[in-house]
Amino acid sequence: MPGYLRSFLNVNQRLSASFDRLFPEYFRTPGKKTFCEDVVPSLIADRQTIYDLGAGSRPFLSPSEKSDRGIRVIGLDIDGDELSKAPAGSYDAIHVCDLAQFSGQEDADFVICQAALEHVSDTEGSMRAIASSLKPGGRAAIFVPCRNAVFARLNLILPQGFKQRILFTVFPSKAEGHDGFEAHYDNCTPSRIKKLAEQVGLKVEQERFFWISSYFSVFFPVYILWRFWTVTAATLLGNDYCETFVLVLRKESADR
Repeated sequence: MPGYLRSFLNVNQRLSASFDRLFPEYFRTPGKKTFCEDVVPSLIADRQTIYDLGAGSRPFLSPSEKSDRGIRVIGLDIDGDELSKAPAGSYDAIHVCDLAQFSGQEDADFVICQAALEHVSDTEGSMRAIASSLKPGGRAAIFVPCRNAVFARLNLILPQGFKQRILFTVFPSKAEGHDGFEAHYDNCTPSRIKKLAEQVGLKVEQERFFWISSYFSVFFPVYILWRFWTVTAATLLGNDYCETFVLVLRKESADR
């Protein structure tokens, strides 16, 4: 990217960040950071069996932390090449398959599903897979971009190749995550995911909704319009119009 364009984008991002300080903390709390630094670490314990669904080359736990804590990690991804790129020792076992077609062994203490459900075309099947992976009493933590967010609606409309070129040019770091993969956002709203979870015996223990994302920060005039939309949506339309959300689900015991 030419230096002048990078400077332009940096100035707009700084303006957007300054503008955000006018809003309450509730509208500035980042969902992914909260999921990774607060929600998931609070649920991981030593000697657990953990399923990391859709993590591919970027598992949640490092090999050293996994080893030090005696944790067994099973990785699942539809792309075997992605799984093979994970650091050596990241996974104790892997499954190369579509999450919606997977049937687990009810051996997981904890399931991590970070920014994966929006990429599957059958979220109902994916929730069955999560439930089948968990022991009775086990928990799952999921982080999901919301289907009704403006960036998600654009993602559904724009051609895949065009989206990738723009995204990776403006946000080079996103090429390292799941952001460039095709997204479907099937049933990806809080109310729909909660309903699907309940249908497969998963009880909602925690729910958090987030109203910030970085996609429009590179052009301040658009960011202003988007920011006022998020406040309007939160006030009048409710949590199904958030940017991202986190759910912690517990599998009901067999004798409930």
